[in-house]
Amino acid sequence: MSATVEDAILFRSVVGAVTPLAEHNRATQAKPAVHTRVRSTHSATEILDTLSDYQAQPSAETYLANGLSRMVLRKLRRNSIDDSLDLHGSPIEEARVLLQHFIFSAIQQGFRHVRIIHGKGINSPGGEAVLRALTRNWLTQHPQVLAYCLAPPNLGGDGAVIILLKSN
Repeated sequence: MSATVEDAILFRSVVGAVTPLAEHNRATQAKPAVHTRVRSTHSATEILDTLSDYQAQPSAETYLANGLSRMVLRKLRRNSIDDSLDLHGSPIEEARVLLQHFIFSAIQQGFRHVRIIHGKGINSPGGEAVLRALTRNWLTQHPQVLAYCLAPPNLGGDGAVIILLKSN
């Protein structure tokens, strides 16, 4: 729709001699507050209750959530670590609680790449790496874990995993 000469004359007759307000008389609008939203609807305790010790199959050296490319694992090995948790030597129930609280805290802080040291089982009875298998099992069940892989040798090798967490 185009403005005609008659429209312009009509507009000027209605508006008349309007002048803009002086700068000191203008209202200022406050910027809207920025609200950060945590997408996790589960508390640390609720998730802790769902982490089972039962293993349907032996724990794998890597885990990748459905729909993610194997390139994610390759990149995960090369990324820097935001935080780390050392579980080796911890009793099983304590390790489960520590792992859950560590992941919850990491997500709250916006960390995406974390390391969990579970140990190699060298000092365990029978030399069996109980925490290694349980840690990997718990991670595959955790809703905030997208992927994990063995840590490079300088970061713990097969005694640790590097984890990719969902972003906030």
